Amino acid sequence: MRVRHVKSSTVLVESGDTAVLCDPWILDGAFYGAWAHYPPVEFEPEDFNDVDYIYISHIHPDHCHRETLERLDSEVPVLIHDYNWDFLRHNVEAAGFDVRELPHDERIHLGDDLSVNVLASDDCDPAVCGNHFACPWMAEDASTQGIDGSTQIDSMAVFDDGEHTVLNLNDCRWPMSQHAAGRIKEQYGEIDLAMLQYTFAGGYPQGRIDYSHETLLAEREDRRLQSLENAVGFLELLEPSYYMPFAGSYTLAGDLADLNEYVARSTRSEARDYFEDDERVADGSECVLLNSGEWFDVATGEQSAPFTPVDQEKRQEYIETELADRAFTYESDPMPTLESFEEHLPAAYENFDTKRRGIGFESETEVLLSLVDDHYMRFTADGGGHEVVDGLPDRTDRRRVRMEMDPRLTLRILKGPRYAHFNNAYIGSHLGFSIEPDVYERSLFYSMSFLHA
Repeated sequence: MRVRHVKSSTVLVESGDTAVLCDPWILDGAFYGAWAHYPPVEFEPEDFNDVDYIYISHIHPDHCHRETLERLDSEVPVLIHDYNWDFLRHNVEAAGFDVRELPHDERIHLGDDLSVNVLASDDCDPAVCGNHFACPWMAEDASTQGIDGSTQIDSMAVFDDGEHTVLNLNDCRWPMSQHAAGRIKEQYGEIDLAMLQYTFAGGYPQGRIDYSHETLLAEREDRRLQSLENAVGFLELLEPSYYMPFAGSYTLAGDLADLNEYVARSTRSEARDYFEDDERVADGSECVLLNSGEWFDVATGEQSAPFTPVDQEKRQEYIETELADRAFTYESDPMPTLESFEEHLPAAYENFDTKRRGIGFESETEVLLSLVDDHYMRFTADGGGHEVVDGLPDRTDRRRVRMEMDPRLTLRILKGPRYAHFNNAYIGSHLGFSIEPDVYERSLFYSMSFLHA
């Protein structure tokens, strides 16, 4: 059984004549044009049209990239977890594919000697999903973080050929996925290769418009180390023979290119050195790093070529000469008028308020969302309604969250998820925000994902 690394979390698992393409993001431009690859990917989506299956772990566009999917052969069946929510299935079907929803923790034969077992990141345990930020949750009581249903927005996949086992953890996060990973360890025993995330994908800290340069650098380092610590949790639990840091690598493009300095990411070489120096990682576990297109043989421990680290000076040159000039998808839209925003604000606020009431969340925090021409939507999460204000109001003794985005993207988000989504704008680093005083309310940011008409 071989694993070929394409880029970021996109890998090809091959056993005999059966091949599975995992989480295809090959073309630049995920998250409305913000995310790009470096080094550039030399493959085209059509290069993988001979695979037998496509496995997609979750909905985020660096794993389920619509533009990449549309250039793959739609006759190839797509495997996903049987989620409670159907948004992943609907999105893949909209790209023209037949989707096979796989039940939680059930080994499925694919072909030759290759089988797959897909587990929800929260092990289908609502209490687990509700207690960790990695998963959007539906709380009955925001004070206790109780929930009435697991959203299970991510999954992990175990591939085995009867002798060797490859665990693809995708973006599953520790400790939320500790239960599911532990279940796999109990069932399969030795894990030959564990592929895991080693960086966080998100808009923090680079999205903070109220942080100084020095604070951004300090927060970047704290968050970078936190992501490596999370990965150590999996390595300590699983004790794999080999492990591969692979998911979450990206470079910001367009007008966001200057923010790359603050993105909390390690290089893969830095991740390897961190894991090898950590006493909690078993001495027998060996780190595998692959360049794009190279493969690792799980049975023999052989890889097709030595790893060559990224030249950071050349990367910066590529950012400045190539990526910084790229446009975002929404920049082709006409600049909206204030009237176009006001058409959608009542319904958007009602959806936001319905969701925050549904999860039992209430806050006097004042939210100021940029619209156009220095106008803002002002509202709170306590049922007080909303208004449009001209310019930033004077500060009060309330906590204030200010959110700034390109008006064209803000309007797309307000119109609805078919056009754009708040969570993707945040992950893509399109959202600039400040919080005064600096106390993060996750329930507020979760409810913002429902501020659409």
